[in-house]
Amino acid sequence: MPNNIEVGLVSPRYLAGGGNPAWITVPLHRACGWSHGHDPLMPRVILSSPDQKAVLRLDPRPGEPWWKLRHARAGEQRSWSAAFDARTPVEIIAGFTDALTAAETGPGPTSHPYDPLRQADWRDAHGHDGLTSPDKIAHVEHGTSDGWLAVKIMVSEDPEGLIWQAYFSRDTPAHLIAGFTRALADQTPLPRGPHPLRIPAQSRCHVHAAQALVPAIDVAFPLENRVRTLADRQPSHPAPALRTRSAPPPRRTR
Repeated sequence: MPNNIEVGLVSPRYLAGGGNPAWITVPLHRACGWSHGHDPLMPRVILSSPDQKAVLRLDPRPGEPWWKLRHARAGEQRSWSAAFDARTPVEIIAGFTDALTAAETGPGPTSHPYDPLRQADWRDAHGHDGLTSPDKIAHVEHGTSDGWLAVKIMVSEDPEGLIWQAYFSRDTPAHLIAGFTRALADQTPLPRGPHPLRIPAQSRCHVHAAQALVPAIDVAFPLENRVRTLADRQPSHPAPALRTRSAPPPRRTR
């Protein structure tokens, strides 16, 4: 294996494309104890939390959100759901799922979903209750009447300008949404393959992609390191041993 490997570093991160779904599914299963069914005839993944109250579905159907997470009522916490389109970067979705699995081991940190955005200089939106990113591409909208919150990434206001969107239903815990908005507002570029990006043509002029040489071990084992990090915070799930062989090349949803 060479000492360094060329990768693409993409910013803003919300235009980096979906990334490798294993970034979410593998840690949920191996580090957090989520169980999965097996249907070799269907290109989908269904994961259930250890307490069977949360179900995550990855179902690549055209025209519908690929990621859907539903959580049943738990004590005084009402049922809630979240959905993410195919081009939502997995690293941003992971901000939400990581906050959820952390909450399974104890109370999570309290935070308003807007706090990470305001700290990153997002501004009040015009015409609705929400915030807009400094580059005016990312928007957060809050329905004050029924409590839903939506995130839209769009490079123009016409229908073809929508890149992806995420939706959080009423009663979704605020600190979980804050985990998502924290990852959304993070200005750290996301690593993608060194070849031309699989991103919509209408957003390419808004993307900055820099080529960088990074240590080969950082390319080969980021998923394994992520699994170990999440497993270490799960008292009931011992951290799995790192695999010694190289991980397969990242796969992108689009």
